[in-house]
Amino acid sequence: MTISALYFINLRGEVIIFRSFRDDVPRQAADAFRMQVLASKDFRVPVERYEKSSFFHIREGNVFLVAATKSNVNAAMVFQLLFQIVALVKAYFNGTFDEEVVRQNFSLIYELLDEIIDFGYPQNTSPDMLKTYILQETLDVGKFKQGGAAAGNIPPAVTGAVSWRTEGIKYRKNEVFLDVVEHVNVLVSNKGTVLRSDVTGEVQMKCFLSGMPECRFGMNDKLVLEKDSRPRNSKNSIELDDITFHQCVKLGKFDADRTVSFVPPDGEFVLMKYRVTDNVNLPFRVMPVIKEHGRSRLEVNVTIKALFNVKLFALNVLVKIPLPANTAVVNPSTAAGKTKFQPDTHQLLWKIKRFSGETELSLSAEVEMSARIDAKKQWNRAPISMEFQVPMFTSSGLQVRFLKIVEKSNYNTIKWVRYITKNGECQHRV
Repeated sequence: MTISALYFINLRGEVIIFRSFRDDVPRQAADAFRMQVLASKDFRVPVERYEKSSFFHIREGNVFLVAATKSNVNAAMVFQLLFQIVALVKAYFNGTFDEEVVRQNFSLIYELLDEIIDFGYPQNTSPDMLKTYILQETLDVGKFKQGGAAAGNIPPAVTGAVSWRTEGIKYRKNEVFLDVVEHVNVLVSNKGTVLRSDVTGEVQMKCFLSGMPECRFGMNDKLVLEKDSRPRNSKNSIELDDITFHQCVKLGKFDADRTVSFVPPDGEFVLMKYRVTDNVNLPFRVMPVIKEHGRSRLEVNVTIKALFNVKLFALNVLVKIPLPANTAVVNPSTAAGKTKFQPDTHQLLWKIKRFSGETELSLSAEVEMSARIDAKKQWNRAPISMEFQVPMFTSSGLQVRFLKIVEKSNYNTIKWVRYITKNGECQHRV
């Protein structure tokens, strides 16, 4: 992927910053882009072609960030770069990205652009690494010439094999937090048949470790447990699809023995992302029954059963039950939770603060509808949707088998592992 030029353009069409990397797209090439995009209020196409060049743009606040190229590039990678540039500027200027910040700090932004893009090829956009040698404060030249801290920090950050972590990090208390966060997506027919189900998950980490530790992380991956001579281990195995890793993971090690080995960045980061499409453990089963009594009355009965272990519980469960547009009066009744009818969205909301495992809860409601001109039209039944959080439960069945930290000083590490399953797009047809 090669980028020919970058433009920072305000809402008035003025070019605040222009940086050319390959000299094949001039500054004036942005005139056609400004005339088409800025002059049109409802212009929503993020990619356009003018003057034999492709323009990719995003808007952040009152600034358009535009990338121009003459090559046939991957559009997703270009947009990823643009969002990374916005995140980098925010990291330098206290979370702010607007025209005033860009104008007041244009020299520093030029320096950042020269560092993260080399002849049109994106390089490292990590704020933590760039802050080690692109400084906002004044540099002590005398200390730098004497080989002081400023000079010593530059080579490891720029040329080191572990560019995402600087040396000399120290903590009084060494801790690692590992969170497995999953979102379950499911579509169920009105007869209770699961039409589609999958899980998208992330392994999020927060590291407060001294030195340069090497971490090893293992899970109940099917390919690992099938190599084990003990057949009982393969019963709880899962098959992961579409795995993506943070740049710190040693991919060769993972291909060899499916062990995730890495030197972690300091602080928070997403270690890996994955997807599971087989043997999805659904946390809830919804059983709706809706009876129409003529054109003026409905009888709604919804039963929800928690399918997870009795020792677990779900938090902040929200069930959205769609009703006809001409609904006038709703009389709900339930033994648990709170109910509320929202006229603007034509939905009956059922909120349950805490839902214990292996239990059933039911809601019944009598709905009265008003007479309208379009009342003769058949009610198009929208699906019931759900929101929830289930701590210490994974719909994919993923389990952390081990988490090891090795460092030359051999210090003790406190490890925390948590699981949580949240709703993705959960819909049950009625």
